[in-house]
Amino acid sequence: MIIHFIKRMLKCCEAVAMVEFALVFPLLLLTIFGGVELANYAVAHNRINQMAMTVADNAGRIPVAVDEANIYEVFAGVEVIGEPLDFEKRGRVVLSSLHENREKDSRKGQMIGWQRCWGDLDISSAYAEENDGKSDASLKDGLGASGNRITAAPDTAVMFAEVTYLYKPIVSAFWSGPAEIRHESAFNVRGRVNQSISNGNRLDVMRCN
Repeated sequence: MIIHFIKRMLKCCEAVAMVEFALVFPLLLLTIFGGVELANYAVAHNRINQMAMTVADNAGRIPVAVDEANIYEVFAGVEVIGEPLDFEKRGRVVLSSLHENREKDSRKGQMIGWQRCWGDLDISSAYAEENDGKSDASLKDGLGASGNRITAAPDTAVMFAEVTYLYKPIVSAFWSGPAEIRHESAFNVRGRVNQSISNGNRLDVMRCN
């Protein structure tokens, strides 16, 4: 009699455990997948930031003068970094050359000497387009978010990179964060006096329009 009672109790405990597991399992699953998704999102953020810094830095290192072939080389590096993210289809890089315009007095300011883009995402620069500020002071405060504006010193230029990416979650059901990842970076050019851009090899120009 006692043995039979104990067996019934054991069976009852097993049933309770199964019910408890059934109740906890969805929360456990959400925690696991949510953690994996959050880690993946952090990796994507890091890659986009790395891409922005790489573009601006490498463009600033081009000696003497910039040719369209140099732009191809700069963006080739971005393609390698962004390949795991399918960046070419889901993102865009906007590279702008910022320097002083040649105006005086009230029209003196900064301008976008040239601007090049790579990536299929349909998005423009958040600040300015090529030739903006050329004949006016519309860019006298430079480029960048309010409170963090970047301007070029006289007789030099700044390479300003904007990288935007539409995040693709591993499991969309477990992701409710922002879809767009965006990073900016700016580097001064190193000793380059000529800030124009040439096309000696007659390559297709990677314009932003």
